[in-house]
Amino acid sequence: MNMNFPYFWLELLLPLVAALDFNYHHQEGMEAFLKTVAQNYSSITHLHSIGKSVKGRNLWVLVVGRFPKEHRIGIPEFKYVANMHGDETVGRELLLHLIDYLVTNDGKDPEITNLINSTRIHIMPSMNPDGFEAVKKPDCYYSIGRENYNRYDLNRNFPDAFEYNNVSRQPETLAVMKWLKTETFVLSANLHGGALVASYPFDNGVQATGALSSRSLTPDDDVFQYLAHTYASRNPNMKKGDECKNKMNFPNGVTNGYSWYPLQGGMQDYNYIWAQCFEITLELSCCKYPREEKLPSFWNNNKASLIEYIKQVHLGVKGQVFDQNGNPLPNVIVEVQDRKHICPYRTNKYGEYYLLLLPGSYIINVTVPGRDPHLTKVIIPEKSQNFSALKKDILLPFQGQLDSIPVSNPSCPMIPLYINSPSHSPATKPSLFLFLVTLLHIFFK
Repeated sequence: MNMNFPYFWLELLLPLVAALDFNYHHQEGMEAFLKTVAQNYSSITHLHSIGKSVKGRNLWVLVVGRFPKEHRIGIPEFKYVANMHGDETVGRELLLHLIDYLVTNDGKDPEITNLINSTRIHIMPSMNPDGFEAVKKPDCYYSIGRENYNRYDLNRNFPDAFEYNNVSRQPETLAVMKWLKTETFVLSANLHGGALVASYPFDNGVQATGALSSRSLTPDDDVFQYLAHTYASRNPNMKKGDECKNKMNFPNGVTNGYSWYPLQGGMQDYNYIWAQCFEITLELSCCKYPREEKLPSFWNNNKASLIEYIKQVHLGVKGQVFDQNGNPLPNVIVEVQDRKHICPYRTNKYGEYYLLLLPGSYIINVTVPGRDPHLTKVIIPEKSQNFSALKKDILLPFQGQLDSIPVSNPSCPMIPLYINSPSHSPATKPSLFLFLVTLLHIFFK
């Protein structure tokens, strides 16, 4: 008898172990699936918990990539986060199916293989597991599990750059804030339900960001609009903009967050300002908690968008900043002229920078405390390189002495940074109309 016979059958069965059905997976089932994937695909995955919920449930993150356990220079970090509101369930299941799709297509599908080779993809299926488990009677509009166990809305629980958000920071929020400090995240999306639209920052605003015109735009508005269109245009229902008959219409399935309704303490604004990570919000279903039999169609409608959006982490330019002796310089400010962030973007501990930019010509301004700015011109080509941003290392003509700037400290205090902007005034508060819109849509995001 062939001694390899058992191994032959084991190889056939391995892919089936990670097979995933289209049902809702509660914490025990989700954990079992994630642990099975991590065990069976250990060379390209790494499973870890970034913290615990109020009731002690793990906040699991599965990393997919050729180097899943640690950052590699030149490999950008991407993340998806879902189920921030426990009663918004589609994103949670889509991320589980995305994991299954990525690991089972590595080495088979060239696009997926290249994506895994060139990116570290962090996937958190549930930021609010207590809320998900608290839903006893699923509803399309509101269920008791929206908030965490302490009855806090986690998407109103982050520091805000426009006004003081004096709420008690929840364990789930603090875990995410700590997580953002440990990785150099470049691009992200958080997945919600209750509408069908790709929403981009800002969610809150002041006059300086355009609030008097019922919008609030970042210095990178062109990139954010492109990112939102990238996702929405590949979702056949989202791009219509009017699929949710009892909701607002969104041209091409895209909206500015503030234009939809102002939101204080949201996660996407926090990511952009304090974590140097471009994040948009994806509202994936008109019904927050749809029936299980609809899950396959949600996967079919979102699969191409989910994959294409990850690829956008390779937009623009990346590189390292060195001193004249070739030492990488951490905490150096690297910004594009004419699109400076209110909290300047800085190099990480490896001297790396990542700037998401559309094709065009740009001047990069590199600033070291006590030194004159160093200007470098870059041209982002129309045709992006193969799963890589344009690489541009920058050599500064002096020896760096930056030990006095601790890498672990945030570059900006977590206070309303825009409150002191020149255009800020009491008139920047939302109008009565926007206030009423906020009340009408308070349960959407």
